[in-house]
Amino acid sequence: MSGPEPGSEERNVLGGPLEPCGTEPMTGFYRTGVCSSGPEDVGSHTVCTVVSAPFLALQRELGNDLSTPRPEYGFPGLRPGDRWCVVAARWLQAHEAGAAAGVVLAATHARALEVVPLEVLRRYAVDVPDDLSGLD
Repeated sequence: MSGPEPGSEERNVLGGPLEPCGTEPMTGFYRTGVCSSGPEDVGSHTVCTVVSAPFLALQRELGNDLSTPRPEYGFPGLRPGDRWCVVAARWLQAHEAGAAAGVVLAATHARALEVVPLEVLRRYAVDVPDDLSGLD
């Protein structure tokens, strides 16, 4: 997994530079802390979410268990409050089921708009400060 072309600036859903989503745990399809997307990312892991208990429970019901640690994949398992780049279609599915997680718009890749309208993402917008050190 190499990630996007070096030097190509990826954009967020607001049109600005794509900001980091989370590093504890390290998120992103390419595990860079950013919801980057490239040709290998068929699922479009582009929505930066702050996961909630209802969101995690729904994902588990749908066969997408994000709570259970999977050390063989370097995956620690998520807890409510963790930031994670989720598949846009999975996030939309959660929205339609009434269990959408909060969205960090500045850290959500513009490619998410191929699946989820911006006005829907905006309804769940949460702010995450540029300096994430105070959130640990």
